[in-house]
Amino acid sequence: MTDRLIVATGLSTDADGVAAAAEAASAAARGLNGASCDLAAIFVSAAHADAAVEIAAAIHVALQPGALIGATAGTVAEGAREVEDRPAIAVWAAHLPGTTVEPFSVEFTETPDGPTFLGWPAPPADAAVIVLADPYTVPVDRLLSRVNDEQPGLTIVGGLASGASRPGGHRIWQGDEVANGGAAGVVIRGRVGVRALVSQGCRPIGTPATVTNAERNLIVELAGLPPIERLRDLWIEASPDDRALIQRGLHIGRVVDEYKTEFERGDFLIRNVMGADESTGAMAVGDLVGVGETVQFHVRDAASADEDLRRAAASVEPPAGAMLFTCNGRGSHLFGAPDHDAGVLAAAWRAPLAGMSCSGEIGPVGGRAFLHGFTASVALFYDRTS
Repeated sequence: MTDRLIVATGLSTDADGVAAAAEAASAAARGLNGASCDLAAIFVSAAHADAAVEIAAAIHVALQPGALIGATAGTVAEGAREVEDRPAIAVWAAHLPGTTVEPFSVEFTETPDGPTFLGWPAPPADAAVIVLADPYTVPVDRLLSRVNDEQPGLTIVGGLASGASRPGGHRIWQGDEVANGGAAGVVIRGRVGVRALVSQGCRPIGTPATVTNAERNLIVELAGLPPIERLRDLWIEASPDDRALIQRGLHIGRVVDEYKTEFERGDFLIRNVMGADESTGAMAVGDLVGVGETVQFHVRDAASADEDLRRAAASVEPPAGAMLFTCNGRGSHLFGAPDHDAGVLAAAWRAPLAGMSCSGEIGPVGGRAFLHGFTASVALFYDRTS
């Protein structure tokens, strides 16, 4: 019996979902080389959703996992490959010595006292959580807001299922159970540690400024002036390339740690600019904004996203294995070709990797967990004793 952390993965593009599950799980089992599978995660093309129960059974036969989670997705990734918009199953399996893995399931319900997330665990701060959720039935942004208040500093990584355009179209796996809603996850605690890497793929332009008047998601004044006037000043100073990116899509970065005196990439939570009112100069953004917050305009393109991910990957010690949760707006939609995010990470670390495209990615910024868009969020697995 081995006493070392082992991560192994497998991929199949077989058009038959059960056969694909068996093939991918068998490849992962060979990678474990006889070690027990303490945790398995499966990432399944939405085309295989109707075979979800049989897929779970095939995974259990091949791996006999102590815990199993999974979700459907438009794209599944394994190694340096991303399979977009066609049938595929990727399997991630790990032997986690000296580590407890506690599965959980979450259901959301509205009550007279407010939203309730039944089943969410209460792990200690030194634990990590991997969670997969259905975007139609779990308001993950509200869940994370509550967790940040009640369980500050908890590392949470994961994503929202993708690939289905209607409620009930996704599948979420927890053990041998399959649901078409809710969320499934695991709490990981012990010798094996999980770190998070979040690449939001944007770069700041202009300078930071303080919000001096705001109403919910509307910035009314930025450093004493309407934000549209600040944007016009920025436009005058911007390069032709930056002007083109501003026209293509502008973003706002909210500083997470206001105690810092200088800000750089990774210090901001990126949100879309939804529009502006020419008559008042106010600007609507995709999040609640408060007076006194520091914000900065950002732009995003393939080059910025590529640079940001490469810098992030180079900034960490190569892990023993990784799970990738990347936005379904990235891939060939952003980079013009598939395999970008998985390829960059596989080349940087030479570590087993599997994952999925998401309709929202979960990961921390400044020690708080957030739901992101157009982001690559990665769970990195390390042996704390090595």
